[in-house]
Amino acid sequence: MKKRHSIHLLLAAAALLLATAACTKDELADGDRLPEGEYPLEIARITLGVEGGEAQPWGAPQTRVSESGDGTGSVFSAGDRFAVQIDGKNEIGTYTVQDDHTAEAEIPLYWYDRNGHTVTAWYPDTDGTIDLGDQSQSLAYLLGGTGTGDYQTPVTLNFTHQLAKVRVTPTDDALGEVQSLQLYAHTQCTYEKGTVVQGSQEGWIEMKRCEYTENGATITCWEANVVPGYTITKLQANGTEERNLSAAITPEAGKFYNITLDKDKGYTDDGQGNYTVTSAEGLKAVADIANNGNLGINITLTENINLTDMDWAPIGIDYNHQYTGTFNGGGHTITGLTVTGSNEYAGLFGRIGSGGKVMNVKLEGVQIESDNEMSAVGGVVGYSYGNIENCSVSGSVSSNSTAGGVVGAQLSGSITGCNTSATVKGVTYAGGIAGYTNGGGSLTGCYATGSISVENNTTNAAWAGGVVGSNGSSTLTACYATGSVTSSGSGTIYAGGVTGTNDFGTLTACYHANGTISCPGGTTGGVAGRNYKGLMSYGGIITACYWGSNGQIQGIGEDQVGTGGTTMVTDGDWQTAVDAMNAALSGKGWQYELKDGNSLPTLKKL
Repeated sequence: MKKRHSIHLLLAAAALLLATAACTKDELADGDRLPEGEYPLEIARITLGVEGGEAQPWGAPQTRVSESGDGTGSVFSAGDRFAVQIDGKNEIGTYTVQDDHTAEAEIPLYWYDRNGHTVTAWYPDTDGTIDLGDQSQSLAYLLGGTGTGDYQTPVTLNFTHQLAKVRVTPTDDALGEVQSLQLYAHTQCTYEKGTVVQGSQEGWIEMKRCEYTENGATITCWEANVVPGYTITKLQANGTEERNLSAAITPEAGKFYNITLDKDKGYTDDGQGNYTVTSAEGLKAVADIANNGNLGINITLTENINLTDMDWAPIGIDYNHQYTGTFNGGGHTITGLTVTGSNEYAGLFGRIGSGGKVMNVKLEGVQIESDNEMSAVGGVVGYSYGNIENCSVSGSVSSNSTAGGVVGAQLSGSITGCNTSATVKGVTYAGGIAGYTNGGGSLTGCYATGSISVENNTTNAAWAGGVVGSNGSSTLTACYATGSVTSSGSGTIYAGGVTGTNDFGTLTACYHANGTISCPGGTTGGVAGRNYKGLMSYGGIITACYWGSNGQIQGIGEDQVGTGGTTMVTDGDWQTAVDAMNAALSGKGWQYELKDGNSLPTLKKL
């Protein structure tokens, strides 16, 4: 098919007829009436009118029907048929494009008087339904035309597009990432006499790849013709990567709309400090934005994120740079988070300040390590004054000082509804949920199933616990652990099923079972390695806490308080323990339950 910038369809005998037959027509006329079947409607040429307005035109005037390689249009193909009607009367003629680009009447129309008349035309020549869903090879077209003439004057038909054209042009940095593009709109429409009647069946339209030249440069684009009036809000690259348009468009018939597709940054910003993240690259970019002076921004995930093989700098690097916004994982999963080296604070976050919050995120396969002797390391955050809610962690967490499956060190703030199966190893503090707590914080409705170990390499004391390594003046409520808690090395070591030591803190309705508590040469307990209040007149309160099958014969290894509050389950029947723990939890929003086939209690939020 040869590209043309205008189309002239001349009947072979038109010039001769105009030169010699005018008087003959007058002689044959009977008043204003013409003999039937004597004066056929003649088409001099066909043009395509182009509308502009708010959008760019379709290009230099072109007609129909199948796009050429540069996306600007092409001539009618031989065999294309369009319908013609005079003054909207019932008779409809059909004209067919020939190989020489003339039009031949397949079903001709005839003038019926000597007056001038309006001629309408349309393509396709029949009414029906257009399938717009796959335009990857050829665009869909619907054209309506008009012209005027009489029995002596061949008609010029001016066609206009009854669909709208949408072009998507990727920027240079985005182009290499696009193999196909889809547009969400009506995928079908019914039509009558070249006019859209109704669009139907919303879905993805496969667009056609095209090229055009601008200022001497070849531009790659994708195009599709769409039903007017349907508001387009989104497109999709490569069949999976959905993008919302920055501004919706509602196309009008005959108009052209160009959408510039920028490289997907993986996040959007509403300008008010709220960032929505859709990819690993986007999360890393937003983390950089936060660490470069914007630690109060709010971050929301809308997709699962894979950070495998990606270098990660924790958000909030030190005391002077703490995250204070809200991070909402939206229930999504971050896979493959890896932080290794000598970070003082390591995790998805380094430090979270007062008011900061992380919620609703699942971290799978983390590898968080630091050889810094002052390090605080956790799957979610190394050091926190904020609130951690509904987070889970799997993988491994290791520190040369303080390590926790969810949080390394929790100073005030809260940890609520979190769980972990991570393997946790520390030198001074190690805990399934948190390595160290203090400052009146709280842990509620949390559990850990991974193994916990302290490998003390100094003569100083060390602490390991199934839930918390060392609980200082914080409240643990409805928390449990089922992994092993072990320790080795020099110095005094305290190891417990729930906490290594309960210093001025409060434990209510917590338990440990299954995993072994082991601390050669140290102090161990089924619930707490030590219950401590020192010279203080308060703290060290343990209520309705249980242990079973962890190798311990006492609930508290070193009890300086003497309040008791721990009971061993010796027969494997936890129903009595559940009843007592739930009584202690009355009004606190959490309860234990024994499910069928599970001999250990699990938590549910009320």
